[in-house]
Amino acid sequence: MISGFRKFFQSKIGLAITFLFIGLIALAFAASDITGSTFGGVSGGDRVALVGDDRITTSELTSTANSALQQVRGENPTITMPAFIEQGGFEEVLNQLIDRYAIGAYAEKYGLRAGENLVNSEILQIAAFRGIDGEFDQRTYQAALSRQGISDAILRRDLSDGLLAQQLLIPAFAVPQMPGKVAQQYAALVLERRKGEIALIPSEAFAPEGEPTDAQLEAFYSENRDRYVLPERRTIRFATFGADTLDASVTPTPAEIKARYDAEPTRFAAQETRDVSSFFVPTEDAANAIVARIRGGQSLEAAAQEAGFSVTSVENNTKAQLASSASLAVAESVFNTARGQVADPARSALGFYIARVDNITRTPARTLEQATEELSEQIEGEKRAAALADLSARIEEEVDGGTALAEVADAYNLELTTTAPLLADGRVFGEQGGQAPPVLAATIATAFQMEESEPQLAELVPGTQFIVFEVGQITESAAPPLAEIRDELVVGWRFFEGSKLARESADRVLDAVRGDTTLSAALDGEDKPFPGIERIDLERRQLMAQQNRNIPAPLVLLFSMAEGSTKLLEAPNDIGWYIVDLDEISAEPLADDSPILAQTRQQLAPALINEYTAQLTAAIRAEIEVEENAAAIEAVRKQLSGEI
Repeated sequence: MISGFRKFFQSKIGLAITFLFIGLIALAFAASDITGSTFGGVSGGDRVALVGDDRITTSELTSTANSALQQVRGENPTITMPAFIEQGGFEEVLNQLIDRYAIGAYAEKYGLRAGENLVNSEILQIAAFRGIDGEFDQRTYQAALSRQGISDAILRRDLSDGLLAQQLLIPAFAVPQMPGKVAQQYAALVLERRKGEIALIPSEAFAPEGEPTDAQLEAFYSENRDRYVLPERRTIRFATFGADTLDASVTPTPAEIKARYDAEPTRFAAQETRDVSSFFVPTEDAANAIVARIRGGQSLEAAAQEAGFSVTSVENNTKAQLASSASLAVAESVFNTARGQVADPARSALGFYIARVDNITRTPARTLEQATEELSEQIEGEKRAAALADLSARIEEEVDGGTALAEVADAYNLELTTTAPLLADGRVFGEQGGQAPPVLAATIATAFQMEESEPQLAELVPGTQFIVFEVGQITESAAPPLAEIRDELVVGWRFFEGSKLARESADRVLDAVRGDTTLSAALDGEDKPFPGIERIDLERRQLMAQQNRNIPAPLVLLFSMAEGSTKLLEAPNDIGWYIVDLDEISAEPLADDSPILAQTRQQLAPALINEYTAQLTAAIRAEIEVEENAAAIEAVRKQLSGEI
């Protein structure tokens, strides 16, 4: 889950953005308008690190970790802070904060500067600071800072450090080139083939069958509470309304229809339109000569091509339209010309107009009776839209004024629905395959940033379908009471205890295989119902073809071992222990002109960038001097994870 967060920091673009935004703003303001969580218990004046002469406070680390969690939730909406910490997110945030401060101090030490105007320009580009007109708004800016609990000075320092980091780091990793010999070594690995065996020593085979004592279960739960943390869930109350909810008739009256008919006389009067093919020439003499040739039998298109012009065709032109686009003289000439004939040349703003009338369409005038159906549909649509706009405005005024959603629903005869507890990704908590009603799809993300009983109005279909909704109940992310998940805990305890014995068995098998015993014989010696051995015969490029999928950890280990070696690997969630035995490594020779060589150099460029950046950052840290406060760091970690 946290891999996307790490990849962001490791990417070429990510590095530049990271040092610009990793502090209190980017993960909070740049992504969206996020309301950060706050925690008590650790003084904001305590420092977690001293970087040169600068202090990183506990409050800054807490705020940045919360903002980073919000960013990760963009990919995994249900991830909790304990899970984020367990997967290394907290350490990643701390290291990035220290790096940012160190790089800023180093840049200033050697004379680099980020002036006030440059910082101002960055602030102007942050969408969360813009008003409804899309421009920077001072009140919006102050409100956003207030929600995050930071000052203008802190924000400006953060941006300044980021800009200094860009000046330092981007030149360091621009256009990296991997030496040919090094690239050849890596390219050869692509053609490498590995043969081996993988076996699982399952914890289930050693799991105790009896029930644990209360003390054993409580001890297990205390040590593994993070595994059982439930994500935040919310119920949403909502009502939809549209045309079927209107309390006023939108059917037009005969008087309204007649008034509209009388107001638009030209719309229903007799009309004549013409399809015209034409082109312009600069002089009247040229126009007269060309028209004479066309009337003598030459086609309009041939005459235009011969003179170096192109023909344009337009359909259903009224006289007024033609007068507007060309000139009144042109319109008079064209509308005095019979179908299939060429009009007399007439002057326009672009020159002299040569036109052929391709078709004439005459529409008779329509009476009120004939126009009634069309006008009725038009007026009804307009009245419906106006009535809906008025209804939505009244409801919005009610909810903005503090009226409870239930009262609004009663007043406007809306059907109020309450969902089951929902997760941030729209799934129903505790219900396999359950999903939120489709009508809530566009509002769930907003609902997970709202407070309880603060209704909002939103459009589902612009101008025709609306929803008014609120958060009914918020259940914070937390580990449930032991009694609620006792059966699940018993299963977890059995696997946990079984894993200890499985490890002992795996160690015996490992020792035997490292001797002269085959993996199969070593497993048979344990006299347990183990699953079968998986035999591997695979090229590295076959493995690389699966890089966008989750490659099993034992396979990854197999391709990083030395030939003839055997290793032990712990399976996740106390499932058991893998024995990975690599028998043979072989590879095809790589030609000097192999396309794989060029591909490898290109693919490894990001890794080279990361390496250069890591080395430079480490050197900067060493020069600036960094002192970490382990006690304060641990206090923040425990606070964020809910341990204190």
